[in-house]
Amino acid sequence: MEIKKSLLAVDGSVHSMKAAEYAVDVSQLIQGEILLLHCHRPFPISPGEPYFEMAAAGIQDNAHRILDPFIALLNQSGVPFSEEIKEGRAGDVISKVADIEGCDVIVMGSRGRSELKGLVLGSVTHRVLRTAPCPVLVIR
Repeated sequence: MEIKKSLLAVDGSVHSMKAAEYAVDVSQLIQGEILLLHCHRPFPISPGEPYFEMAAAGIQDNAHRILDPFIALLNQSGVPFSEEIKEGRAGDVISKVADIEGCDVIVMGSRGRSELKGLVLGSVTHRVLRTAPCPVLVIR
């Protein structure tokens, strides 16, 4: 099995930064590339103009603020990368993007919830584990 392209899913948490550091280390070893992905909540559909634009701009600005430290880490590492911001439920979007982009592995952080709590709460990690088209590396 060859790993050339890793999807790094981040939400701005300490756990996702640990996952990013791990993904960088592995990508440097295997000379791979990283697709940095952040999923934001769906844009509101009910407010009219100009409220929709204000809400959408706020969501996009927040997404870019979340990605900034990860982009800085990747720039410093020298690992080739690209970034994407997608709208929707992270558990669904992560798996779809990995499939469309032909990623060899998904790397993501875990919040450390127990197996039962994670299932009951419908955690993103559990959803990705069930739907991913490739192996998933969960970093604690």
